[in-house]
Amino acid sequence: MNFGANDRPDPQGRRRTDPRARGAQPGMDTLLVHGGLKPPRPGEPMPAVTPIVPAVGFVHLHMDDADRALGYEGGVTPVDPESFVYSRYGGPNQAELEETAALLEGAEGAVSFSSGMAALHAGLLALVPPGGSVVAAEQLYGVTRTLLELLAAKMGLKVTYADFLDGERLRAAVAAARPACIVCEVLTNPLARLVDLDMAAAIAREARAALLVDNTFLTPFLLRPLERGASMVVHSSTKFLNGHGDVLGGIAVGSAEAMRLAYQYRRILGAVPSSFDAWLTLRGMRTLGVRMLRACANALQVASWLAQQGRVARVYYPGLPDDSGYVLARSLLRPGCFGSIVGFEIRGLDRAGIFYFVERLRLIRAVTSLGDVCTLIMHPASSSHRALTLEQREAQGISEGLLRLSVGIEDPADLIEDLAQALEAL
Repeated sequence: MNFGANDRPDPQGRRRTDPRARGAQPGMDTLLVHGGLKPPRPGEPMPAVTPIVPAVGFVHLHMDDADRALGYEGGVTPVDPESFVYSRYGGPNQAELEETAALLEGAEGAVSFSSGMAALHAGLLALVPPGGSVVAAEQLYGVTRTLLELLAAKMGLKVTYADFLDGERLRAAVAAARPACIVCEVLTNPLARLVDLDMAAAIAREARAALLVDNTFLTPFLLRPLERGASMVVHSSTKFLNGHGDVLGGIAVGSAEAMRLAYQYRRILGAVPSSFDAWLTLRGMRTLGVRMLRACANALQVASWLAQQGRVARVYYPGLPDDSGYVLARSLLRPGCFGSIVGFEIRGLDRAGIFYFVERLRLIRAVTSLGDVCTLIMHPASSSHRALTLEQREAQGISEGLLRLSVGIEDPADLIEDLAQALEAL
């Protein structure tokens, strides 16, 4: 099924009516299942499942067609199949993944990458000129901060960090820096704090700056930042979009012009996903809706249980009524869903004690990733944010006793039992 530009659901997955569009509008779940699929051609049977096309090169009957394909500059998806010429430039599996991602985020175009960091890198190159200024959230993924510091050293970028949970501080930082781009995550890593995206978008508009949003933790199933004023959205498709812990990848979505620039950087730097990885990612995306609903429901149960345990000092989860992000989450996210990331601190443990607790877990897996069907646990101070200094981690509230859960789709009673026996072992 090939949907047009007007065939977009709203952020909560409900159908929108558009007098210019044909017929009934598909909902988010329908887009996930059917997005990117092409109708059969007359007289030619089509495989019910998209085939994997591992070819490095593509043969054109006429040299003029090959010449046009070699000159393709990227932009709006879906890509014309006649533009395929060399796999570093793209191919059928990558194009189908990109078309689906653009549909899900309500974007003009999308570009797939070999990793989330590659997508973020290309996005920054597309939005920020050499020597330009960036205002980034203090609450960023540690490696994103490392990338910004690398670009500052190599490209002369001027990077200012601001507290995106405080609107006045953010507005003051933007006014002082006059940035070309503002960078944030909406649900922060690892404390699951919510950034007021409407506020950030308004500040970006006032400053005439681009707003680059990492939407990995929420996915378009819970939030579509472009509809809230973002200029570009990036994902580590390794995580929830693929959802099975077996593919490394990234996606950027946005305007046709932004995607044209991002595509050119990918084409030059070679950060294209393989055909098989693109195919696997798209296969995982078909079940994103049902996975996210179950994972969000499980996370709420687990977070509620953790909040009642005396050994647990604090729980970070926007689905808890006493969480600082609860009211904002109810206005920003899909109704009844608060994400599947839960942060919690165990009282009185140093790093050795935290490691002991994690090693006692039997079902929950210690993996430095998230968004899997399995529940994963991570110690941010020694993994995702280890590149930060102790002072930088403490400024963000990342203590030695902090753990991050990415709650999967198992039976929540089994997850709670596993956490209970590990706490008892302490």
